[in-house]
Amino acid sequence: MKNLYINNRFFFTLFGVGILYVLAFFFPVMMWLAHGLLILAVVIFIVDYLLLFNKKNAVFAQRILPEKLSNGDENPVKIDIRNNYPFKIKTKTIDEIPFQFQKRDFLIEREISPGKNVFFQYILEPKERGEYSFGNLNIFVQSPVGFVSRRYTFQKDAMLPSYPSFIHLRKYELMALQNEFLLGGIKKIRKLGHTMEFEQIKEYVQGDDVRTINWKATSKQNKLMVNQYQDEKSQRIFMLIDKGRTMQMPFNGLSLLDYSINATMALSHIILKKGDRAGMMTFSKKAENKVPADNKSGQLRKISEALYNIQTNFFESDFGRLYQDVKYSIGQRSLVLLFTNFETLDAVNRQMKYLRSIAKNHLFVVVFFKNSELQKIIHSNPESMQEVYDEIIAEKFEFEKKLIIQELRKYGIYTVYTLPENLNLEVINKYLEIKARGIL
Repeated sequence: MKNLYINNRFFFTLFGVGILYVLAFFFPVMMWLAHGLLILAVVIFIVDYLLLFNKKNAVFAQRILPEKLSNGDENPVKIDIRNNYPFKIKTKTIDEIPFQFQKRDFLIEREISPGKNVFFQYILEPKERGEYSFGNLNIFVQSPVGFVSRRYTFQKDAMLPSYPSFIHLRKYELMALQNEFLLGGIKKIRKLGHTMEFEQIKEYVQGDDVRTINWKATSKQNKLMVNQYQDEKSQRIFMLIDKGRTMQMPFNGLSLLDYSINATMALSHIILKKGDRAGMMTFSKKAENKVPADNKSGQLRKISEALYNIQTNFFESDFGRLYQDVKYSIGQRSLVLLFTNFETLDAVNRQMKYLRSIAKNHLFVVVFFKNSELQKIIHSNPESMQEVYDEIIAEKFEFEKKLIIQELRKYGIYTVYTLPENLNLEVINKYLEIKARGIL
């Protein structure tokens, strides 16, 4: 009987019968009507119970989960329900989704004809990496009578890991292969000079760069021939992720560390598709989660596994130790992207000697973040004196970030300064720009 649930319709019916019994004190003739309705309600209750419980496996349902969840993205979870009863049923689906989502009002209602299936989905958007445990998939079924419901339970204790964002990797790949990204308009990256490897000589077609004409081959073939080049490959790109206390700051439910991890995944995918070598490491008090730069198959999976359980801590990151690790771990000149967050010029100056030391041996890019909450204040229309003060302070912080960019550029350090939600596009744009300019 633990799967039997009495619906409100039955209680409303009993309430109506109770009213008739009250009226029967004043109008005795209604007593027989009240008795009759009570007996009829009990009979219908029994019939409804038998309709629902006289058949085993009358309803089948399954939860169709992805292989893993993509952190910070919308992940569809699909549910398929089949009605094996000979009559139409109403179902209420209550899925015990992981506690991390704190969703306590989950309810999906559907009507299903006899012998038919119904298929629907709902969306989960995880905000942290790790394991997500699902409980029971509960299906509450009621017949057209509607006095009772029967609960069916399926797929108890399913577990899904949440990995750094991977859903949009294919989209980024297509855009990168065309050398353009949509971010407030289409940004096309112009190739400068010929910092590319020779591939072949081919016949000239309209649109080819006339500067690539091979005059010797043209004279031999008696028609225009041009040199064809391809981007240099097997260049080394390392991503360094700061997991110190400055990366704890949350925006739209994700910490700066999670945004950096998602950007590392997206950029690594593009790097490998371009034929370059992707590597990464994290650091705080010391360097951890090292993945040497490579472009073999399975490299993206190695990076994903290394990023899976990274958490921030409350330590001040040791950039001196980072410099030592970079010096001994990255021997050849490489493109090094540092994901961190500097809030003040003093914070940068304290670490400047280490940043300059890294920049001497590598093409160095520092990636740090705009504060989206401050951006809202700056672009708001203040209506009170307090709001004016808030806007002035926000503009002061923004001006200091611009001073940080100037200070880094003074020593040949490139920067990416962006809102957290635009990080993926910005870092891929910077990588493609560096590739196009041939400065690595």
